[in-house]
Amino acid sequence: MARIERVAVLGCGLMGSGIAEVIAKAGIETWVREVNDDLVAKGRGRIEKSLGRAVDKGKLEAAERDRVLERVHFTTELGALASVDLVIEAVTEDLAIKNKMFAALDEVCGADTIFASNTSSLTIADMAAATRRPGRFVGLHFFNPVPVMKLVEVVRTIATDEDAYTAALDFARAIGKEPVEARDTSGFVVNRLLIPYMLDAIRALETGVATITDIDKAMTLGTGYPMGPFVLSDFVGIDTLHKAAEIMYEEFRETRYASPPLLKRMVSMGWYGRKSGRGFYDYSGESPVPVELGL
Repeated sequence: MARIERVAVLGCGLMGSGIAEVIAKAGIETWVREVNDDLVAKGRGRIEKSLGRAVDKGKLEAAERDRVLERVHFTTELGALASVDLVIEAVTEDLAIKNKMFAALDEVCGADTIFASNTSSLTIADMAAATRRPGRFVGLHFFNPVPVMKLVEVVRTIATDEDAYTAALDFARAIGKEPVEARDTSGFVVNRLLIPYMLDAIRALETGVATITDIDKAMTLGTGYPMGPFVLSDFVGIDTLHKAAEIMYEEFRETRYASPPLLKRMVSMGWYGRKSGRGFYDYSGESPVPVELGL
């Protein structure tokens, strides 16, 4: 397959905007599709803000920022993506929503177009099966914040063609990322190891092993991790962690992937972490403070 020169990103939230920015920075024409004009405006704003920060820090020239923005084309129409070489989906972690979108794109895009999902926990085959191109379907799992994190998990299913997989690996390198090859199992490499660690930290808190603060301190100072499991959970999103755990438990039926009761209660209360202002820490003041959870 020829070099990937035109890429579409479905969704322009936190992950989608970061993916689009990185691709456009690499000199590749990028289309971003959102479902309405309000979300388009928010997505555009995220990209402009991120590039603006890079300029302010001296990491990007203002002229290059302008060239990057010229490479990003926004649309609400799936039909605008007909001529792209690669589609990367970055919408909500709901298989039915993803499959509906991929099925529609299957009618729009050329037969050679590669489809990819940025899912963190769903299996790629379950999406590929919703299309007539399972051989041209891969996983491209980026990490947040996308402009900073170098890793991309490139996932092949039992049906992925060798040339499509090679093209996906080459693409990841072309946009400045470090790819790792992963099989199509829920969680791939990173989340298959990371999710149980985060859930175990919550179980340790539930059973009184130590406080939120001390568990975080122990894991940062004792292992050299950049942040402890509760700071990380709040950063990822308590609801996102719970959803990923449910998907992985459904896949493996192993207790280590099951959401602890405390996690479920926090989701019920809408305590999602940084994005809601409260999770394991309260973010309403000048600096985060641990929440009293009544344990």
